[in-house]
Amino acid sequence: MGRSVLELWLLWSVVMRVMIALPIAYSASSTSSQEALLVSRIAFGSCANQSAPQPIWNAIIDFDPQIFIWLGDNIYGDVRRPFKLFGKERTIGPWKNVPRFIPSSEREMQSRYKKTKTNPGYSRLLENTKVIGTWDDHDYGLNDAGKEFNGKITSQRLLLDFLDEPQDSPRRKQAGVYTSYTFGPVDRQIKVILLDTRYHRDPLFSDGSILGSSQWTWLESELKGPASALTIIGSSIQVISNLSAITGPIFYLECWGRFPKERERLFKLIADSKRDGVFFISGDVHFGEITRYDCATGYPLFDITASGITQAVEKAVPPPLNFIVRFVAWLAPTTMRVMGQHCRRKSCTYGQPNFGAIEIDWDATPVTVKMEVRDVNGFPVLSVNTSLLELQAQSVGALYSIKPGEYRKHCSLEVTLPWIVRHRLAILFFCALAMLLLTLAGLTFTAISVIRRCLCKDKLD
Repeated sequence: MGRSVLELWLLWSVVMRVMIALPIAYSASSTSSQEALLVSRIAFGSCANQSAPQPIWNAIIDFDPQIFIWLGDNIYGDVRRPFKLFGKERTIGPWKNVPRFIPSSEREMQSRYKKTKTNPGYSRLLENTKVIGTWDDHDYGLNDAGKEFNGKITSQRLLLDFLDEPQDSPRRKQAGVYTSYTFGPVDRQIKVILLDTRYHRDPLFSDGSILGSSQWTWLESELKGPASALTIIGSSIQVISNLSAITGPIFYLECWGRFPKERERLFKLIADSKRDGVFFISGDVHFGEITRYDCATGYPLFDITASGITQAVEKAVPPPLNFIVRFVAWLAPTTMRVMGQHCRRKSCTYGQPNFGAIEIDWDATPVTVKMEVRDVNGFPVLSVNTSLLELQAQSVGALYSIKPGEYRKHCSLEVTLPWIVRHRLAILFFCALAMLLLTLAGLTFTAISVIRRCLCKDKLD
């Protein structure tokens, strides 16, 4: 009798252990099967002010992406003071005495992340879509900030909490939020590499480092690791566009072009890795754009910029003045922008809210890749169709080389353009400003003359 009870107790113990292990085994199995599922639709976006309406989630959900990638400014966590030219606290002008942007408290950052996460549209996206991401400056904690920002450790924890990163994730122990993922079956894998362009970045105008030594070492191992059909490198700031070279001194955009040595190192690393199928996705600039560079790896390197979910350059001015923004975008000389008949705007940029969409047709021969920027209704506004065959290094290297002094579209940087072309935005701006001042001076002189005549006439009367 005692032996039977013991046997029953042992049997019960075994059954209970199996029952407890089943959910764990199922969880591990489901995670593995999810990573092995064929991925054919990826959406991405950036620049989402948590306090602004976000109707674009409906269009993203209708696209039905299997993966959504945040590319930074997932919230606007810093505090922006208003423009003040005069007064006690002056935020602009040569006599500026306080910074325009200041960090907010940890509690306020948490509140803003919660507001985004509980947004009805975003909450619906989370139900069926795997969400991953990195950060940019405003969710890092301070506008245009780099490695000097003191609050970055706290900001890293808050971002990873927002992304539901596991507590034992290596991202919670390393300096920076860079990471990588691999999706799909072995012969149709997509590798997603997300860079951190904030945690280790040297000051602007320094031509120092963007990624820092540890992240460079990690990136080299990622690119030289097992091959994949496609490799998507996510950067919060634009990689290929070099607009910052031509918008100064009126304003400057953050981009890899501000760090020429770092960008050249990135291109060389991709070329040395012999990795095919690489392209970039980026955000930050508050407009959509597709650029390409043909003289780095033996095949075209594309950069699809989707910015932003709520923030857009045309929303920063009254609607009647949107034509000025579009004119400036069209006038800006760029040797890297993809221009084509599929663009909704003549400039082939899009200054209204937008998101990025990638579609891969694995059944086509060769496999095709559609890269798009879509509007708030989900309609394409910028588009490029390519194939895995076109994203492979060509045997004739001379095809993608350029001779000294030679100009070639998608190869010659904007800095090589004649100065009058490169700086025509600044020339136009200062000419317009001079005309405005002359007009004001003329009106003032006319008004003074009329007043004097009236006064003289009154005296005579």
